[in-house]
Amino acid sequence: MARKQYENPQLDMTPMIDVVFELIIFFVVTIKQEDLFSKLNANRPAPNTSQSTKDENDTQIKIDIGPGGMVFNGRGVSIKELDRNIKQLSAVSKKSMVLVRCTLDSPHKFLVDALDTCYKHGMYNVSIFSM
Repeated sequence: MARKQYENPQLDMTPMIDVVFELIIFFVVTIKQEDLFSKLNANRPAPNTSQSTKDENDTQIKIDIGPGGMVFNGRGVSIKELDRNIKQLSAVSKKSMVLVRCTLDSPHKFLVDALDTCYKHGMYNVSIFSM
């Protein structure tokens, strides 16, 4: 049977696309992270040593939580007093570091109250430690 002059043969691309996706999946699954990270050449930016950032980062607020209650910067406080103190300090700088240290036998409610108070006043730079 003779082919007509005006017919254009068409190539079906579906199998080729399937093979390409299978190869992509194969390479993604088999690559090791060590290989990937060893090929990346990323330079970290130099730390900012300006005086203004040092002053903000040097301010630390310490909240100790024990079975008897909360201690704010070395002084025992209730949740209302903690709220008032955090509100005053957040008005000065919201970037101050808040260190919350808990003992193993401290009630979980005190920790949640302290974290809620920090969040309420925009103090998001919080670290929690257990003693």
